[in-house]
Amino acid sequence: MLRIDLNCDVGEESGSDPAIMPHVTSANIACGAHAGDPATMRETLLLAARHGVAAGAHPGYPDRDGFGRRELEMTPREIYDTVTDQIRALVDIARALAIPVTHVKPHGALYNAAAVDARVARSIVRAVFDTDPDLLLYALAGSVLMTEAELVGVRAIGEAFADRGYDRSGVLTPRGGAGALIDDPAAAAARVLRMVKGRVVACSDGSDISIRAETICIHGDGPHAADIAREVRRVLVDEGVRLAAPGAA
Repeated sequence: MLRIDLNCDVGEESGSDPAIMPHVTSANIACGAHAGDPATMRETLLLAARHGVAAGAHPGYPDRDGFGRRELEMTPREIYDTVTDQIRALVDIARALAIPVTHVKPHGALYNAAAVDARVARSIVRAVFDTDPDLLLYALAGSVLMTEAELVGVRAIGEAFADRGYDRSGVLTPRGGAGALIDDPAAAAARVLRMVKGRVVACSDGSDISIRAETICIHGDGPHAADIAREVRRVLVDEGVRLAAPGAA
């Protein structure tokens, strides 16, 4: 039986988390840098636990004004330090609630930089490994971040996106570009089904590229996030695909 994880970026105070959480299997929780705060982290961890959803840390550039979607000039050490601090902030709250933290997924511009820049990727991987070598690392499928994780011994989970466009090199189409955002639930679900069953994704120019992903992301801050999550889950279940977080029995 085919199996896939559905993950969502949450804890970003979008207001959609309660509607999204029943439809996903992993949650990436903002850690206070690009969004969120201790109270929001606690609330989101408890929400994930109520729905049996695996909880992970979602560290980004420390840029609340830009929601972590602007690349910042930071040294490798500064990236290592902020990612470490953000993961630990979530882990400390989760530990007090007896909720395990299973994974880390970088956010926004930090994620995109790590997909192509080995120095950024290496800083993130070292932060994950030094915090807890058993943490999984969600990374763009086929990216530099996956390669760096494998070199260090962190298990990388290849990720694809339900609601974002791709260019022919396999990276995400920049926000604002043609075809960058997919907000129609039916279209998003159809794309995901092709990713999971056919291992291909349509690019913004209409061509197909191959993709191998263990997890599919839905952005929680989008206006149609809950509808997309619901429809993607429905279509996959109807097609006999098992939905489960990585490592779940």
